[in-house]
Amino acid sequence: MRRDQERDQCRSARVDPGADRFPSGLYDAVLLDRDGTLIEDVPYNGDPEKVRPVPGAREALDRLRAAGLRLAVVTNQSGLARGCFTADELRLVNARVEELLGPFDHWAICPHAEADGCACRKPAPGLVHEAARALGTTPTRCVLIGDIGADTAAAAAAGAATSMVPTP
Repeated sequence: MRRDQERDQCRSARVDPGADRFPSGLYDAVLLDRDGTLIEDVPYNGDPEKVRPVPGAREALDRLRAAGLRLAVVTNQSGLARGCFTADELRLVNARVEELLGPFDHWAICPHAEADGCACRKPAPGLVHEAARALGTTPTRCVLIGDIGADTAAAAAAGAATSMVPTP
């Protein structure tokens, strides 16, 4: 009884109830924005040496993995379309992210510029749908964690839950 009351209070107050208090089976997967959420945001970064995890990212990801959740990165990378870096440089940066933060089950990447009007670039829901399919689930069984409104809008458009991390 006490545990249920604590869980209800945490939900109503919209605070983190702690890892041991989440209802089991609520989500199958966590989708994460890359820049500003997992790693420090370096605009149009094509250099793996500039990859710096945000504080606490590795520990949080390890807890999610230990809980059996599948993880995917959903990231807009318009620097590719703009010619700021090559596809090979993007792969090297993403490999460095995995080296520092551990493996992800899927990478959903939009390589288009904003003007391209694609269906994958957040805030459109395309990356969320792609990641859910690749992870063998549906968007309603995913939560997307991001640092800007485009992340939350993409999640909402796809029917996924969302959480925004604070950033400067």
